[in-house]
Amino acid sequence: MMGRIHSIETFGAVDGPGVRFVVFFQGCPMRCAYCHNPDTWDVNGGTEMSVDEVFKKFERNKAFYEKGGITASGGEPMFQIDFLTELFSKFHDEGVHTCLDTSGIMFQTFADEKSKLDKIDKLLAVTDLVMLDIKQINREKHKELTGHYNDGILAFAKYLSEHNTKMWVLSGLKTLEALDVLPYHTMGVKKYEALGIPYRLEGLKAADSSYAEKKKRIILEAMNMAKQR
Repeated sequence: MMGRIHSIETFGAVDGPGVRFVVFFQGCPMRCAYCHNPDTWDVNGGTEMSVDEVFKKFERNKAFYEKGGITASGGEPMFQIDFLTELFSKFHDEGVHTCLDTSGIMFQTFADEKSKLDKIDKLLAVTDLVMLDIKQINREKHKELTGHYNDGILAFAKYLSEHNTKMWVLSGLKTLEALDVLPYHTMGVKKYEALGIPYRLEGLKAADSSYAEKKKRIILEAMNMAKQR
């Protein structure tokens, strides 16, 4: 099976626990206003690669990933769920920690039919950690920001919790292990210019890490208050 890969980062330090081998998948149905990788949107872009080709690249620096593993990012990895599952199966069989960095937007597409939902279960069976990227908790604002409502995304978060899949990000879920709040940045602006795509947040200033940390504290305080009720 062949998959379309946008790029590979061999030394990812912010894409899950430890040092990660990060595979950026091509193709994404989301159109986030602040996306810094708009070149991953096109489903026909990227480079075709087999699972074995990806694994060979991993093996070159295997020693660095002993306390890390592989992370599938994007784009949206679940857009190519069959290839993703085959890729994670290979790494899982080799004892490598697998992490899925996803918006969860594809869940509703598969949840509508039992046969398709089986694809989710098959993927989760070889996924050690899900980094669920919640773009916006408000339903209408999520639609405005990304072009999609967040109903299916939140349903996916609940599904992960019910199936005991470890995840990072969202509160109120029993398998939550970590919460990251990422500051808005403008690193992708030049890509929009090169691709001839209007940047919807033009003029909005980037936030610094201290701003994100402040917001994280607010969220954690709200989580603690909710637990005490």
